[in-house]
Amino acid sequence: MLFFQDLSTPADTTAIDAGGEDILSFFHLLLKGGFWLVPLVILWVMAIYIFFERLRNLNRAAKTPFEFMEKIKELVANGDVNGAKLLCSQTDSPIAKMIEKGINRIGSPLKTIEASIENVGKIEVYKLEKNLSLLATISGAAPMIGFLGTVSGMIQAFIAIAQEEGSVSPKLLSTGIYEAMITTAAGLVVGIIAYLGYNYLVSKVQKAIHYMEYTSIDFIDLLQEPQ
Repeated sequence: MLFFQDLSTPADTTAIDAGGEDILSFFHLLLKGGFWLVPLVILWVMAIYIFFERLRNLNRAAKTPFEFMEKIKELVANGDVNGAKLLCSQTDSPIAKMIEKGINRIGSPLKTIEASIENVGKIEVYKLEKNLSLLATISGAAPMIGFLGTVSGMIQAFIAIAQEEGSVSPKLLSTGIYEAMITTAAGLVVGIIAYLGYNYLVSKVQKAIHYMEYTSIDFIDLLQEPQ
């Protein structure tokens, strides 16, 4: 047992060293992308921040309890308008703000109530869609910046080849090309992730809008019921 244990120790150390060298070589390769990696890193940080910030806000906006509208219906049916307003003020969600606006307009024509709810809904939708256009811009701009970095790197590589005296070594040519292609790969990675995040957030916004519209219609129907 001791014999095999002694033999396994150097092998494990070699594997660990190899893994560490792979990580170091990856970051070393990444740093060779040059100046154009700086804006790509900035766009990457912005995309991650926008995604999680919007996701947190959308999840919070969608946390309107199912019992909320049932309580509102009960309070309005019993004529307890102040109680309904208090319940709306205690619920932090776009739907509660829309319903609160409608309750404040009770006694006005239905068209006026509908317009008031719709105006509040537009404001809340704008808040839900905040920074989504920026995330979409990042998804399109990152690959183009990557391609621009590749073109710039290729130009520098060919300038180096033109200045080389004598025959050009394959190593010089291949090094310049793969260093230039790093920015393309980085730009595509940032763009794809930003694009997927954007579409996921848009689907959540559309779901929230659908629920807001359904709730507002339900509230208007409540006001039209005979008391």
